[in-house]
Amino acid sequence: MTQPVPGFATRRVRVDDGVALDVSVGGSGPPLVLLHGFPQTRLMWRHVAAELAADHTVLCPDLRGYGASGKPAAVDEDTYSKRTMARDVVRLAAALGHERFALAGHDRGALVAFRAGLDHPEAVSHLACLDVLPTVDMWEALRGADAAVAFHLYLMAQPPGLPERMIEAAGDSFFGWFLDAWAREGSALPPEVREHYLAASRAAVPSVVADFRASAGVDLRHDREDRATGRRLTMPVSVLQQDWGAALGYDARALWEAWAPRLRHRTVACGHFMAEEDPGAVVAALRELLAVDADR
Repeated sequence: MTQPVPGFATRRVRVDDGVALDVSVGGSGPPLVLLHGFPQTRLMWRHVAAELAADHTVLCPDLRGYGASGKPAAVDEDTYSKRTMARDVVRLAAALGHERFALAGHDRGALVAFRAGLDHPEAVSHLACLDVLPTVDMWEALRGADAAVAFHLYLMAQPPGLPERMIEAAGDSFFGWFLDAWAREGSALPPEVREHYLAASRAAVPSVVADFRASAGVDLRHDREDRATGRRLTMPVSVLQQDWGAALGYDARALWEAWAPRLRHRTVACGHFMAEEDPGAVVAALRELLAVDADR
């Protein structure tokens, strides 16, 4: 696919030494940044971005380590920490003329968005997180046999070497499993989109693994430090999730409320890939969030 978000212009913006992000930009109006999840690219926002571009300047980057963006070698734990990736996003927006912006993320992108909201409250006016828990809450929620649903988190948490070799040996089977198992409505990921995600993931195994490895190390430490000091998200926050909290025995709303006093939390009826399975619901939730006065 030559145009990651149809109808949008493509830019490449340097955000760190030797690291540039590829970003699709479209529309006009207040800025909104959309961050993709795993195992996807910015293409996942194609429906949502087109709708919101009617009255917003929409920025859809590929995250560091994913898609067409830079994939630096993980020289230390900070290379793919969510703190570093959040800084990328703030620098990207500023380079394009937006010192303050609304931010929405799905899955891995939601973890980056969460960290951006904590670390850069002056830059993030509104925050939306789709189908994820904060890192520390996620690890604490996974217990016993129920944790088997998150086997990939444990695999990619291992030291460098084995996870990368195992995944590279069966890349399509590994990444394809998530695309098939996590979608309640398979037609939302047509063959050409599915192949785009598989090809992008095959080309990014070391950086994808490094991203997940960070969540079992440095990201977890950052969340624990913030929770211990009572750091909170000060902006309006919307969270959309599947109802998997009940199945795993925890209250997702309560976990999020501990971080976000200005929270709107709702469950959705579709599968994990909600921006593609039910883009109308995502657009409606984002419009509702964006209508809230961030400065009240």
